[in-house]
Amino acid sequence: MMIPDLQSCIVCDDVRQERNGKFILIGIFDALAASTLPIRHPQLVAVSRWCSGEGEFWQKTRLLGPDQQTVVIEGKEIPIRLPSPEATATNVEIFMNILFPTEGTHWVEVILNGDMKLRFPLRVSLIPPSVPPAHPAE
Repeated sequence: MMIPDLQSCIVCDDVRQERNGKFILIGIFDALAASTLPIRHPQLVAVSRWCSGEGEFWQKTRLLGPDQQTVVIEGKEIPIRLPSPEATATNVEIFMNILFPTEGTHWVEVILNGDMKLRFPLRVSLIPPSVPPAHPAE
């Protein structure tokens, strides 16, 4: 067994797969914004790509709140099977109707066999309400 490398993990709105196997990522983002809290995001897709390993492994993806303790969402364990070091594995996880009760920097974590392999920020913020333009004095 040879532990694989996490080539990438990208968060986006949706994913399509062509007939030839290529993935099309739609709406890649690193921040969410809304005018009120809580923020409900309809769909978040995490696409992870593993390479340069050999054997069977388990991946889990989760999203932590700004306190870095509260689990906002957590995926199921997904099997990764790499028959040779030249093989790759792409995992697509779809999370629906995610509720963000607070603003601030959230953290996406990708875990392999219980060990964190990647952690990156997902910023959640409030958009200030628009202020109507002031009327000129008459």
